[in-house]
Amino acid sequence: MTTSRSTPPRGGPAGAARARSAAREPRPAYQCDACGHQPPKWVGRCPECGEWGAVVESTVTGPTVSGRVVSSRMPAEPARPIATISAAPARARPTGVSELDRVLGGGLVPGAVVLLAGEPGVGKSTLLLDVAQQWAVNAGSPSLVVSGEESVSQVRLRAERMGTLHEQLYLAAESDLASVLGHLDAVKPGLLVLDSVQTISTTGTEGVPGGVTQVRAVTAALVSVAKERGIATVLVGHVTKDGQVAGPRVLEHLVDVVLHFEGDKHSSLRLVRGVKNRFGAADEVGCFEMHEGGISSLADPSGLFLTRYAEPVPGTCVTVAMEGRRALVTEVQALIGATVAGSPRRTVSGLDSARLAMVLAVLQRRTERLTLHDREVFAATVGGIRVVEPAADLAVALAVASGGLNLAIAPHLVAIGEVGLTGEVRRVGAVPRRLAEAARLGFKVALVPPGCGPANTGAGPEQMRVTEVTDVRSALHHAARASAE
Repeated sequence: MTTSRSTPPRGGPAGAARARSAAREPRPAYQCDACGHQPPKWVGRCPECGEWGAVVESTVTGPTVSGRVVSSRMPAEPARPIATISAAPARARPTGVSELDRVLGGGLVPGAVVLLAGEPGVGKSTLLLDVAQQWAVNAGSPSLVVSGEESVSQVRLRAERMGTLHEQLYLAAESDLASVLGHLDAVKPGLLVLDSVQTISTTGTEGVPGGVTQVRAVTAALVSVAKERGIATVLVGHVTKDGQVAGPRVLEHLVDVVLHFEGDKHSSLRLVRGVKNRFGAADEVGCFEMHEGGISSLADPSGLFLTRYAEPVPGTCVTVAMEGRRALVTEVQALIGATVAGSPRRTVSGLDSARLAMVLAVLQRRTERLTLHDREVFAATVGGIRVVEPAADLAVALAVASGGLNLAIAPHLVAIGEVGLTGEVRRVGAVPRRLAEAARLGFKVALVPPGCGPANTGAGPEQMRVTEVTDVRSALHHAARASAE
């Protein structure tokens, strides 16, 4: 009878010791410094994002589960009944920039961290320099602007042009996190503006400045300091080619508010759009205008998106678009070109090209007098605003029909509604708010989807005639009748 025995490790007790030591020693690992992907071995080009030379070696420990039971301990601050907790520390303080306060939900909360992302040159630094100036004037505490991309002299030149030279506004040019924290100790600001977070690095973390590891570590440290000292902090972030916030997605989870600063370099209009907000609504939009002296809030931006004509012009129609909770009266223009052989061009600016193609197909199929399949069509909005919501379909259809038939639509008419493939006009949201904004600007006639008139919604401007239209044909009929009146 044989007795089974376990096979001893090779090398005897010394081999077992070496095996245990190898299990505890760090093993090499590789991580892309651009996107965070972890390939199994080093490669010259990251297989996830395609960046060359971004894969670096890091070290991770072996097993992370020790099997030990975590014991409880007394917390630093015991839990309290919710009714005994004061909400005063979380009250927002106005920044002095009305449109930014609108998006933030009333202002900046002490200890809150805001991430403002936008394309280079859109005006992020200009806006935040104005915010820092207004904070220094009105909040009673200093504001600190730390620039990692410009020198203090360059920021000073911009401040002179804008007139933001308050004695409580401090400037610093740093790219090291420890130096930034040193400035916080010296100035003790109520507002910190860091431009930008991708330029700051810390010596205790691997990776290059702007890489995933560095950006994550810097942001986590700044969030911790902001919460501990009650400093309202605004971090400027870069964006990728598709307009998303650059860096790891964890940044958007670390901060309290995420804002996108949008605008066309060829237009003076700028929009600050809320994406995430722990202290207010996340669908607000603030409007600004860039000019030689800096940037200013636009409380009533609808005038930028309209053209005043001495006489009605064919190829135009007005709609009311919703940007967040704000209604903006917007003009849509269409130009119908000559007949061409082959595939005619369909060019848009500020509109959705796919929806324009659908509207053209509906007009070609559902109306008798329009022939568009062999004609070039150009459609655009006025003022640089981008309107992609389906509620603008009816205005686009009327503008195209007006240009194709060479019949001008009445300048006091607005059209609101989504157009379906069968030619029907579908309901859209926030119609009472859209009609109220159009009536405020002096429009007298409105074409809306069925069920959206005052008789059905119980709300509507008394000075405006609201007509419900069921399809594109009836919309064209009522638009022509309003133009003849």
